[in-house]
Amino acid sequence: MIPLLLRLLLLDCIKNFLVKYFGPLGYFLGLEVTHSDASLFLSQVKYAHDILSHAGLLDSKHVATLLATTDTFLSKGVLFHNPTLYRSLAGALQYLTITRPDISYAVNQASQHLQAPTTSHFQLVKRILHYVKGTIAFGLTFSKPTSTTIVGYSNADWARCIETKRSTYGYSIYLGGNLVSWSAKKQPTVSRSSCESEYHAIANTTAKIIWLTHLLQELRALPMARPTLLCDKKVLFF
Repeated sequence: MIPLLLRLLLLDCIKNFLVKYFGPLGYFLGLEVTHSDASLFLSQVKYAHDILSHAGLLDSKHVATLLATTDTFLSKGVLFHNPTLYRSLAGALQYLTITRPDISYAVNQASQHLQAPTTSHFQLVKRILHYVKGTIAFGLTFSKPTSTTIVGYSNADWARCIETKRSTYGYSIYLGGNLVSWSAKKQPTVSRSSCESEYHAIANTTAKIIWLTHLLQELRALPMARPTLLCDKKVLFF
């Protein structure tokens, strides 16, 4: 499906713009593309290496998990002495989530404290970097699907933020078994129950799936089967 979408986009560009073809894509804006007969592999190894070098953690040890179960993210605490460094690392990690959905939630937590980062927040960023050090070769694989179906997964953590009582939600959307869209964000409003927070998450995921179906329709690659959305073991059809 993904190579087909790329070919359709290329044909559309050729019809409307003067373009030159320089061969298969290998490296673009920090993204590295590895081609094989059956799949594409996207990674950001060099970019991740540059982040670790900037943070001075190239020779550091790696950790197996992004967050400890006891981690809490409060705005109060001793302010970090170099907020510019904190913001630059958090921003760089945001770009790394293009091919690393596994760090999206932790990076989202770190990015909520850019205005006044504390030393504990910086320790969180360092832990993320230690995790990246041990998983630097991770990335996304896009293979040729046997069926082009759209499947979405949605979930919410009710009142995750201790200070604002706002929930955090996340979703992931697969096209033909390939991960094409994901997110982890704090909900803009306070939910009065776990059910309400789940419904907000479902609504946001539904909007994203509808946007994706419209895009595929314009590219003439819309799957025949209806999209499926799963939330807490419940299956919802469009």
